[in-house]
Amino acid sequence: MALHKLGKDPESPNGGSPTLYYDDVTDNYLIQGWKVPDAERLTQLDLPEHETVIEFPRRMMQFFPEVSGGVGDDV
Repeated sequence: MALHKLGKDPESPNGGSPTLYYDDVTDNYLIQGWKVPDAERLTQLDLPEHETVIEFPRRMMQFFPEVSGGVGDDV
């Protein structure tokens, strides 16, 4: 499996997170983001036990190749 970092949040303190990756084996994206601890928001989701939710800033949509018309940092 090869993960390719497409981009980090340019506004994240210390450049730590969120980050968008592309998995070239599964053809899926992996999104590193902030945990959603707000129980009220979580109860509004139909979230199966085996899944999780993270928060991802809209400004990072630019890193998806389908949006940017290209590739990210490592692809």
